[in-house]
Amino acid sequence: MPDLCEELTAHRPDRPAAVAFGVFDGVHLGHRYVLATVVRAAQQRGLAPVAVTLANHPLSVLRPEVPVRMLTSLDERLSLLAETGVEAVVPVAFTTEVSLLTPREFMTALRDCLGMAHFAAGPDVTLGHNREGTLPVLTALGDELGYTMECVEQLALDGEPARSTAIRQALDTGDVARAARMLGRPFALQGPVVEGERRGGGLLGYPTVNLGVGPKQAIPADGVYAAWLRHGTDRLPAAVSIGHKPTFHEGGPSVVEAFIIDFEGDLYGERVKLEFVERLRGQEKFDGVDALVAAMRDDVARTRRILALPQEES
Repeated sequence: MPDLCEELTAHRPDRPAAVAFGVFDGVHLGHRYVLATVVRAAQQRGLAPVAVTLANHPLSVLRPEVPVRMLTSLDERLSLLAETGVEAVVPVAFTTEVSLLTPREFMTALRDCLGMAHFAAGPDVTLGHNREGTLPVLTALGDELGYTMECVEQLALDGEPARSTAIRQALDTGDVARAARMLGRPFALQGPVVEGERRGGGLLGYPTVNLGVGPKQAIPADGVYAAWLRHGTDRLPAAVSIGHKPTFHEGGPSVVEAFIIDFEGDLYGERVKLEFVERLRGQEKFDGVDALVAAMRDDVARTRRILALPQEES
């Protein structure tokens, strides 16, 4: 446990802490509800509100053969957590050693190394070896170890619990609007603009920027989307295609490419962010270039309407 204690001590506040713990992937409205509860409890008790997040998903250690698709990168997650009103965000590595800690050992580390005096969690919380740290167990440990325990009810939106799993399921069907409702903001992809096949501008008349996306990043289902592209302080309208380019490839690599509407310029190597607004259609294989170009023309016109842009003059 020395490594865990060092990570916690490095962020220990100058007074006892009220703590929320989890992966917090996406930092969605359910997470924000828990964190708001922690901030409020800290204010009432004179404590420092702290979010402890696992830097890596537990499945990457417990079941490395299972692919893990994250809604946000670690840097994005830390930035979003810092916006919730907590005074400290503590990333800790989930290791085999950490996975073997009993609930008592883990909560003792939070108490001794981070100064935890209050702990907030949902009713279905499980932590520690074999997920033995349920709400009743953690409550009993609080009486013994000297911290108070608060149960935060699960936030539901339209009758559905706001969970990272539910957001991934929405993305799997291309329902970016549903994902946005649970996130409290548009689902977004961030990354560098990379080299593509350079077919869009010459052959198709729709030059695109290709986004470099990591293998562990969750992405929406294959299809075409209306989106906003952010580059620095610029917010630019874009029609985004995700998929394998079936008109040109059989089983080619999946790419994320955006046609930026009414834009001329070169963004190669620049870091951009795509904020998804609405899915227009699924990915299709067209009979030829002319049919594809006609569909792309319609995609751009629909994107203009969805984003409330002036229609292109004919």
